[in-house]
Amino acid sequence: MTPEEFLEKLEVELKISKNSEYTIRNYLDANKQLLSFSKKTPEEITEDDVKKFLAEKLTDRAASSVILFLSAVRYAYSNLLKKDPTAGIKRPKREKKIPSVLSKEEVNLLINSIDTKKSRLMVSLMYACGMRVSELINLKISDLNFNEKIGHIRQAKGRKDRIFNIPEFLFEDLKKHAEMQKERNEEYLFTGPKGKLSERNIQKIVSSAARRAGINKHVSCHTLRHSFATHLLEKGVSIRVIQSLLGHSSISTTELYTHISTSQLKEIKHLIDDMMK
Repeated sequence: MTPEEFLEKLEVELKISKNSEYTIRNYLDANKQLLSFSKKTPEEITEDDVKKFLAEKLTDRAASSVILFLSAVRYAYSNLLKKDPTAGIKRPKREKKIPSVLSKEEVNLLINSIDTKKSRLMVSLMYACGMRVSELINLKISDLNFNEKIGHIRQAKGRKDRIFNIPEFLFEDLKKHAEMQKERNEEYLFTGPKGKLSERNIQKIVSSAARRAGINKHVSCHTLRHSFATHLLEKGVSIRVIQSLLGHSSISTTELYTHISTSQLKEIKHLIDDMMK
């Protein structure tokens, strides 16, 4: 089997299994890189080839990147060739890093630094509902119920649906925008000149706005999601409620988001100072 045939078959398997666009792209890319690096046919790939690739290409990458790569290779070879060249390779432990989070003031600064009304609306909605960027770009006009003031996120990560409240401060602008999209016969709530937006489009909007706002932190679309969860925690919202709002299957995933925030640390400092007086 040629590498091209192998990758074509892999794409079919991934689509049949209803994997997300993100998973399909990453799994295909990982296997393409391995085949290109080894200069072998898929049948010739061994555990040593995988280890050599890891040693030369992924030693400086995060544990999550290594785990993703190994998962992609295992899936491909187990399904297509009934073997697993990763079976004898030990998976690294995921790093438990506290991701970057914006203060409420920084979120406002970022949103107010966005050039266009549509872009501000997209980023505001993403933050106010804790959406993943993929969920935002896949949001359809039909997913919004303005009478009930709710929206539906359909078949998100893990093939799960969930409901969100349409924020009051965005209600009128969202309704007008949805009506305008309907008049244009668009299916998706947010589109560009070439049709459906990409994740890269939104990432560029967010990172450019962060630079203009003078925010000296690593800021991505996912930073807004994490900030949403942290700000709710600071307001005393239950971690179980936050789990539901974020669409997490496991509470342990939510707990990674809801670390002790800066404001909570300051409150603890004040309590300790008061006790010692």
